[in-house]
Amino acid sequence: MAVEEEGLRVFQSVKIKIEAKNIPPYPGPNRMRDCYCTVNLDQEEVFRTKIVEKSLPFYGEDFYCEIPRSFRHLSFYIFDRDVFRRDSSIKVAVKKEDLQKYHGKDTWFQLQPVSADSEVQGKVHLELRLSEVITDSGVVNHKLATRVLECQGLPIVNGQCDPYAAVSLLGPSSEAKKTKVKRKTNNPQFEETFYFEVTRPLSYTKRQFDVEEEDVDKLALVDLWNASNLKFGDEFLGGVRVPLRVLGQAGVHDAYFLLPRENGGKSVKVEDLGSLRLNIVYTEDHVFPSEHYTPLRDLLLQSANPVSASTAHILGEVCREKQEAAIPLVRLFLHYGKIVPFISAIAHAEINRTDPNTIFRGNSLTSKCIDETMKLAGMHYLQVTLKPIIDEICTEHKSCEIDPVKLKESENLETNRENLRQYVDRIFNVITTSGVRCPTVMCDIFFSLRESAATRFQDQDVRYTAVSSFIFLRFFAPAILSPNLFHLRPHHPDPATSRTLTLISKTIQTLGSLAKSKSANFKESYMAAFYDYFNEQKYADAVKNQFLDLISTSGKWDQKSIETPIMLKEFMIKRAQGRNRFGIKNFKKRWFRLTNHEFTYHKTKEGALCSIPIENILAVERLEEESFKMKNMFQVIQPERALYIQANNCVEARDWIDILTKVSQCNRKRLSTYHPSAYLNGHWLCCKLSADTAPGCTPCTGLPANIQLDVDGDRETERIYSLFCTYMTKLIKMQACGSKSVYDGPEQEEYSTFVIDDPQETYKTLKQIISAVQTLEQQHTKYKRDKFKKTKIGSEHPIGDKSFQCYIRQQSENTTYSI
Repeated sequence: MAVEEEGLRVFQSVKIKIEAKNIPPYPGPNRMRDCYCTVNLDQEEVFRTKIVEKSLPFYGEDFYCEIPRSFRHLSFYIFDRDVFRRDSSIKVAVKKEDLQKYHGKDTWFQLQPVSADSEVQGKVHLELRLSEVITDSGVVNHKLATRVLECQGLPIVNGQCDPYAAVSLLGPSSEAKKTKVKRKTNNPQFEETFYFEVTRPLSYTKRQFDVEEEDVDKLALVDLWNASNLKFGDEFLGGVRVPLRVLGQAGVHDAYFLLPRENGGKSVKVEDLGSLRLNIVYTEDHVFPSEHYTPLRDLLLQSANPVSASTAHILGEVCREKQEAAIPLVRLFLHYGKIVPFISAIAHAEINRTDPNTIFRGNSLTSKCIDETMKLAGMHYLQVTLKPIIDEICTEHKSCEIDPVKLKESENLETNRENLRQYVDRIFNVITTSGVRCPTVMCDIFFSLRESAATRFQDQDVRYTAVSSFIFLRFFAPAILSPNLFHLRPHHPDPATSRTLTLISKTIQTLGSLAKSKSANFKESYMAAFYDYFNEQKYADAVKNQFLDLISTSGKWDQKSIETPIMLKEFMIKRAQGRNRFGIKNFKKRWFRLTNHEFTYHKTKEGALCSIPIENILAVERLEEESFKMKNMFQVIQPERALYIQANNCVEARDWIDILTKVSQCNRKRLSTYHPSAYLNGHWLCCKLSADTAPGCTPCTGLPANIQLDVDGDRETERIYSLFCTYMTKLIKMQACGSKSVYDGPEQEEYSTFVIDDPQETYKTLKQIISAVQTLEQQHTKYKRDKFKKTKIGSEHPIGDKSFQCYIRQQSENTTYSI
């Protein structure tokens, strides 16, 4: 989801890998810890790992999300579960402006103690005004009027936020004056004014009013507190100190201020708390209107002969990692329906440069593009094919260890082998019988690979291995090995289950490889012995004739209806649905479950309280916060009523909206408009219409019905532009190499690593790329400078937001690369 910003759309995403070490043990005999980790945007938790029991080093999980709002800190908390008291925690917080410094690098951070007074907590809107007040006796008093208007984004303490403000003027009489307590909101509207006497200036005239020198350094203090019922007293939420000198000659100051909190924690030796290794890949794309990307987009989409002279191929040549180029290229070509001819062209070129024994074994641009296409186009295919059996393996916990060295005393080797053989057989059968459900775009790509391999090589088996090297080695086997990375499981499996999945993945990979001497593929003797179960021709025939022949035949296959419901998502969140269409809403926690057949919610995991067939979902949209004064709300609109749901955080809300929209996007009666707010007090809050049956006032934001359009083409073009900027030095070197080849003939020298089949065409394309990138870079530079000039600290951006000021300054000082 993009954040709109002065005609641009700003997209943010983050991908994280986590590991910890040297966490101090418990004192005493039981020294092990039960650890888990959370990822937070500022103070909002967006991801939590599962608990790793009885472990000192904590091994986390990979996490990726689109960031749907602005933030200042990306924080990581490691919690130690304690059944006798509240979980204790330590953390690492990375400022937003520092994320690029650590981009894509493995970095160790010292863990810090968690203090409630250590981070920025929201902002407050203040108006300070010097005024004169004439008393009944005619005496003129000069007072400072301090108006507290509102606060935004205050922290929620122990599940509640009942804030009030305490205002005082630092001086001989510093008695605090308090606002009323605002219950159950972290965005309170105060609108209260307090008066404080100040010294009358000796230089006072009606034309000029200022504070006396002795008052210039006085501070207006505004502290925010959470009214608590606990015996420990109210909790401090933050405060600001405003020097009176900011009033100046005008005598007025109106601005937003951040609420930095003074660190009241005790000093702790950071080396005693351990370290956290993070690999953070943070991207922030500023996307202009579509017409700005036309030159670069046209260059990317046009075909070239030879393919090595194409813009897409050149991007793969200059990028350090092929994956960097593959992700935006695949999404762009999918969006415009040109992914099959693009991959066919680069695959054909690679096949002509390789031998049958190493075909598609390296991390080439072709293999990475096909990997990415399978992940995007084949995700639902994986869910339908593998998720039921993977769920069963993860819940049954059957012992499948077949290595005699690792076998426990209570386990039987033959029983374990039989358990493993049954799992492998079942997974092999569901894969080889799933060909009819393989997405059309994957079938078309496999058909192209098969035809190119058959034309290039005399060995007819290569046409099978060219396809199986992708569908088994790079699709099914990795999904079995790490089901959490393919959205088949919410977390990484426990060690015993992970070991079972590893053994299954190895066997499935070997079965799909069609190697002639399969036992030789295993280094471990116990795996070679286990594989004897599958040394029968029927397995090879099933792979070739029943599966590979089917998925590598071009043409559209009808999707078979799935009789067994497939679990897609489940989570415990809040819901509200009145008995009547527009009755009073009661919010209660419920366990929600989504399958490809229905959307249900339950008091517990068993026994549905309400079932909504997928065909009855007319729209899924966000619900504006003003409806119930609650964040992260969305609505599932049905024919008779709407179900209002509150997710745990902004990322979870977006995930639910996306998946519910996708499963219902083909419903015939889907709405084209909806009401973004609720119907309360006899009218719709959004459009003020009084009729409860009034048609929606806002267009629905549903997802398109096919994968080609479920991508933002402008965002992907912006990502490609950013890559060309990052690797501009290599691009210019490649241009120099191409130029030298044009005028002096091909030479194998410094830049021989570049694939340049046609120097003249390559040189021509490079000139066009550099020209398009230079034009976009000038537009970005102009935007950054204009934004910096227009920024008013204290209005749209609060005073004290040092991270924002630093960020804008860095952006404005970036000079255009000299091309």
